[in-house]
Amino acid sequence: MKKIHWIIVLMAVLAGLSISRIAAQQNQLQKQNPAQNAPGKSDMPARDMDEMQHDDGPNSQAAAANEEMSDMLMGIGPHMRMTDLRKAQPGDEERAEQILEKLRPTMEEYKDYHKALDEGFKIFGPQVPQDVYHFTNYRYAAEAQFVFNPAHPTSLLYKKVTEGYVLKGAMYTAPKRYTEEQLNERVPLSVARWHEHVNLCFPPKGITISQANWKEFGLKGSIATEDACDAAGGRWIPLVFNWMVHVYPYETDPAKIWAH
Repeated sequence: MKKIHWIIVLMAVLAGLSISRIAAQQNQLQKQNPAQNAPGKSDMPARDMDEMQHDDGPNSQAAAANEEMSDMLMGIGPHMRMTDLRKAQPGDEERAEQILEKLRPTMEEYKDYHKALDEGFKIFGPQVPQDVYHFTNYRYAAEAQFVFNPAHPTSLLYKKVTEGYVLKGAMYTAPKRYTEEQLNERVPLSVARWHEHVNLCFPPKGITISQANWKEFGLKGSIATEDACDAAGGRWIPLVFNWMVHVYPYETDPAKIWAH
């Protein structure tokens, strides 16, 4: 339970969700996907974020998240690691196209975002303005820890419009323990760049979100080393979430299909 809770809290902080919204999503997830609470279903550590969640109670931790940590996608920097583009190898383009061929029917199925919601996808931060909204399927996320199924993306990427949401792309994930060779087996590194969020320093225990200096802490903060985090009294998390890669199969320019 702690691991699923840890994932939801972290993603919610990045998306600017309130802690009360986190709790509601967690309870709903546990009811709909009880098997995901079993040990070994997630690659995420549980201790530090679970402690931060309970530092000062839910009502005191909601205020500052929207302003300081609402960006779901961040540029390359000390808090993001990306794989390098490799020289194309024979069969890479064919493998990438085979992935798209399996993904496109799924995309067509979920062009109506209502169906995605009905079938278990959850929106992160629906009340927070974002360029892209992640609709995440926890069952697919668990599956991605063991096998790669191109027809089962961990998240669908939607653009918000007046009448709802328009489907733009998808996101695959892979275990954070994976090497670049293993990532290359899923999606060729000559066509896509996987990324992961790294070097996170959370505020000291007892400091609420509203009290924390987010210019120093968090995924947008200046602290990017364990020594600096220790000096600030923070809690160091070297790796957050799993490997991720985005794909936009509706793009006509091949360079934009796998663009980050």
